[in-house]
Amino acid sequence: MQATIATANLPEQVKRPSYDRHQLKPKWVHLGFGAFHRAHQALFMNDLAQDEATDWGICEINLMGGETQIEMLRQQEHLYTVIEKGATQTAVKVSGSICQSLHPQLDGIDAVLDKLADPEVAIVSMTITEKGYCADALGRLDLTHPLIVHDLSTPDEPQSAIGYIVKALAMRCQMKAKPFTVLSCDNIQGNGDVVRQVVLDYAQQLDAELAQWIDAHVTFPCTMVDRIVPAMTSESYQQVSQQLGGVSDPCSIVCEPFRQWVVEDHFVAGRPAWEKVGAQLVDDVVPFEEMKLRMLNGSHSLLAYLGYLGGYETIAQTVANDDYCRVARALMMDEQVPTLRVQGVNLSGYADSLLERFTNPNLQHRTWQIAMDGSKKLPQRMLTSVQFHLAKGNDFPCLALAIAGWMRYVAAVDEDNRPIEVVDPMASELKAICDGQGLNVSVVAKLLAVDAIFPAELAANQTFVSAIECAYQQLLKLGAKGAVTQLAALLTSPTQIGK
Repeated sequence: MQATIATANLPEQVKRPSYDRHQLKPKWVHLGFGAFHRAHQALFMNDLAQDEATDWGICEINLMGGETQIEMLRQQEHLYTVIEKGATQTAVKVSGSICQSLHPQLDGIDAVLDKLADPEVAIVSMTITEKGYCADALGRLDLTHPLIVHDLSTPDEPQSAIGYIVKALAMRCQMKAKPFTVLSCDNIQGNGDVVRQVVLDYAQQLDAELAQWIDAHVTFPCTMVDRIVPAMTSESYQQVSQQLGGVSDPCSIVCEPFRQWVVEDHFVAGRPAWEKVGAQLVDDVVPFEEMKLRMLNGSHSLLAYLGYLGGYETIAQTVANDDYCRVARALMMDEQVPTLRVQGVNLSGYADSLLERFTNPNLQHRTWQIAMDGSKKLPQRMLTSVQFHLAKGNDFPCLALAIAGWMRYVAAVDEDNRPIEVVDPMASELKAICDGQGLNVSVVAKLLAVDAIFPAELAANQTFVSAIECAYQQLLKLGAKGAVTQLAALLTSPTQIGK
C-alpha cells in the first residue's frame, strides 16, 4: 500500500500536528472542501490546536461533486499539506484540524442532514462561491433556480446548501435543540446578511413559523477573508511531493504566507478562540469587507482581465509591468479608497502591501482563474464604487477600463483571435451578445442592458455609458497593454511599493 502523509516518515522540516487529534470533536461543519478553506479557516483551527488544548474539530462536507476528493482525504486520515510560499522563504505544514468528512453520494443525504442536525454542532460554515447562495440580483432567494425549485418540492432530499441548512435547522427546532451559527466565508459583501436573507426566504416558502424561529435564534455573522490561494497545477503537486520527500498529497494546497480573517463576534452556540491565532473579532465586519473587496479584489479583477488580454499568464507577471502596477494602485487609492468607511487602517500602506503580495513570483496565480465568474463579482468589486463617483461628479478612468476589459474578455476571443475559455454562470448569454455585435463599441450598451449585472440607473446614466464606451474603444484601438500604458501616463499616483 502506497504511503500517505498519515503513514510516511516525512522530512524533518515538515511541521506536523503535535496535538492529540483523537480529542477533536466535529463541532464545526464546513460545506465546500475547496482550496481556499484548506488554506484559511481549517488552518486557523489547526494552528489554534497546536497552541492550546481544544476539542474543536471540523467535519468537511462536499454537497455536489468532489466525491473523490473526500475519499482521498479519508485515505490520508483527514490530514493534508499546506505550503506557504513567500518571495524568499517556504514553510511546509500538515494540518490536522479535520476529524470527519461526509458526502451525500458516498454516505447518503440522511447522514449529512443528521450531522448538521446533531446538537453538538455549533457552527456550519461555507465556502461555496457566490453561485452557491442561489440569490438573485437583489440578494433575495432565486425561486427559479433549478436547485431551489427541486429543494422546495422535495425539502427532505435537498441538493443546495441553502436547502440542507434549512432542513437541518428545522430538525433542530423540532427536537428543541439549540441552533447553530451559519458562517459564510465567501467573498461576498455582507456575506452573513446575504445567507441570512436566502435562508429566511427559503424557510418562509416552507413554514412561516420555522422562518420566525430562525430569525429569532440563528446568528449569521459577516466575515472578511483574505489569502491568495492559486489553483493547483501538476507542477505545484510535484513541488508538494518534493517537500514531502516523495510522498504525494492530492489534497494539498500552495498559498502565500499572508492571511487575514475578520469575523463578527456573534455566535449563538460558542466558537473556537480564533483570535489567539490572528483572527480579528469585531462588531461590524462590513467596512473591512468593503476595503478588501474593492481594493484587493477590485484590483485583482482589473489585473486579471487586462493582464490576460495583454498576454500575461499570472498576476505576478502582470504587475511586474510598471504601467499595470501604476494603474492598479491608482484604482485602489484614487477610486476605491474614497468610497470606504473603514477606520483605523493605513489604506496607503494596505495598497502597497497588496502590490507587494501580487509581485510574489512563487505564487502562480493565473489571470484566467481570477477572471472567473465576473458577472457575479463586478457589482460588489466595482459598480458600487462607480455609483459613488457618479453621485459626486468624479472621474473613474481605472474602473471604466477594468469594466471595459471585462466586456472585451467575455467576447471569448483574445487579441490574437484565439478562443478564451470564459468560466461564468452567464458565459453563454454574454458571448451571444458579443457575437451579435462583434468587436464593436456597440456591444457596450447591449452588455449594460443585462440587468442581472448592471442596475438600470447605471445603464441609463450617459456619463457612465460614455466612460465605458471610450475605454472599450481604447482597448480595440490600442490593445490592453496599450490602453493601460496610455492610462498610466495620465495618472499622478506614484507606484511606490512598500513605501
